[in-house]
Amino acid sequence: MITKEFCAENLTDLHRLNSPDISRVELCDNLAVGGTTPSYGVIKEANRYLHEKSISTAIMIRPRGGNFVYNDLELRAIEEDILHAAELESDALVLGLLTEDNQLDTEAIEQLLPSTQGLPLVFHMAFDHIPQEDQFQAIDDLIDYGFTRILTHGNPDSKSDIFDNVAHLKALVDYAAGRIDIQIGGGITKDNFQELVKLTGATQVHGTRLIS
Repeated sequence: MITKEFCAENLTDLHRLNSPDISRVELCDNLAVGGTTPSYGVIKEANRYLHEKSISTAIMIRPRGGNFVYNDLELRAIEEDILHAAELESDALVLGLLTEDNQLDTEAIEQLLPSTQGLPLVFHMAFDHIPQEDQFQAIDDLIDYGFTRILTHGNPDSKSDIFDNVAHLKALVDYAAGRIDIQIGGGITKDNFQELVKLTGATQVHGTRLIS
């Protein structure tokens, strides 16, 4: 079974969604910069509305656009946003934390884990900025930290054609071997997702163009 996750910017398109076609929504603000944390009110109303439709939510926790290297002040803001998202009965949290040399920021992850209160954790496309030769170790590390899913385009250039990345995406799916979900995104549409699933072996897809 293929899980289709719609990437929603705030509340605008939620009325267009119906399960079981879309079973999950990643809720963001500011998609022009790759997504940031939506407001308290947006999270509250989206969770209420989508849960009534039996659609689960994954909330983007990202304080700003730009890189994924955060200082102590930003980490405290991330922690507060995590606590609010949990309070509002979100189903999952979407995070991405890197060091200056594009490795997992394990110290930041360890600092934030207590605030997540056991909610499922997703590592977003910050993963693509990790050097490809290091991504396999990063998969193991994220599994150890309890992450359940990684969202990846297979290339740090989000504008690259995802079909050019299928060999690497398949390698990630094969390496994960069901221990963590590899969810593919960036250029996924309602017309091409089935072919991409077949080429990569992924069973979860993500995008803004999965609905008509």
